[in-house]
Amino acid sequence: MEAKKNTQVDLHKKKGLFFSIGLVVTCMFIISAFEWKSYTEVAKVDIQNDETFEEMIDIPITQIQEPPKPVIQQPEVVEVPDEEEIDDEIEVNLDVEIKDIVTPAPVIKPKKKTPPKIIEEKEEKIFLISETQAMPKGGISAFYKYIGENLDYPAQARRMSIEGTVVLQFIVEKDGSLTDFKVLKSVGGGCDEEAIRVLKKSPKWSPGKQRGVPVRVRRSIPIRFTLR
Repeated sequence: MEAKKNTQVDLHKKKGLFFSIGLVVTCMFIISAFEWKSYTEVAKVDIQNDETFEEMIDIPITQIQEPPKPVIQQPEVVEVPDEEEIDDEIEVNLDVEIKDIVTPAPVIKPKKKTPPKIIEEKEEKIFLISETQAMPKGGISAFYKYIGENLDYPAQARRMSIEGTVVLQFIVEKDGSLTDFKVLKSVGGGCDEEAIRVLKKSPKWSPGKQRGVPVRVRRSIPIRFTLR
């Protein structure tokens, strides 16, 4: 009895062969596709510029000559002779005259002028009362006698019948002279001015003294104007 062949078993045995054939066919299709694309591009180039393609074919192959190698010149070696003895002697003249060195005169800078110092004179103290009181020479009676003999009644005061007492203040200096007159009590009518005039012409007084030393003393005196 002849055994029946199972087609499925046979196909399974030839599966490797079929796979190899399929792979070969697939590769052929892929290669054909690439070659077909390159032929198409070459055909397009030939159509567009046919003359250029022919000229390129006719160009001969040129041989590139190698440039000559540069000749490297070796530097000449110069032989340096041994140190030669120098026969010539160099004379050094040490006899040089030294001239006097002229030094420039020093520059004297002007001194800055300092402003003079202002010495403030201290005002001497004026005493109201001293150990030895300042008095007119000859006494107070002699002084009033002098005033009575030298005082002139002002004409304006006579016309206006002005009477009264003028009180004057003054300073008896160290030398006895009278200065710094001030009117403490005024009468008017020219009486104040007449009283000051007479005192300015009065003789010097005996100055006041403090511990035996003359000092400035302030004094005051009344002068009465009376019509007769």
